[in-house]
Amino acid sequence: MDLLRGRKKNAPTFAHPVERAFAKLLDKHGVPWEYEPKTFVLERNEDGSVHEALTPDFYLPDQDCFIETTVARQCLTTKKRRKVRKVRERHGVMIQVLDRRDLLALANRWRLRELERAVHKQPY
Repeated sequence: MDLLRGRKKNAPTFAHPVERAFAKLLDKHGVPWEYEPKTFVLERNEDGSVHEALTPDFYLPDQDCFIETTVARQCLTTKKRRKVRKVRERHGVMIQVLDRRDLLALANRWRLRELERAVHKQPY
């Protein structure tokens, strides 16, 4: 996916502006990515329906790594990190969580104003 090179027609619908800003950052640096390509089921109900799952925001195929971006309140970020640990344990998959603090540090370090503005938008 490359949002900056004319594929806006096929661009995904992002859940939060920080995801769009992060995708543009990946595009700018030529890092291939996929948006929410896989859902990891963590628990099922007795009837087989999904009780708990995690769908990471990005998959970086060249690094074989998933990225979860979050600007949610700390209590929700803690729950998300718990889910990430479960995915690592059960599926052996690498998922890196970038929270509000991480994203702001990245934005400030590289003067990424769009990412900084997106981080400050209302959490989802």
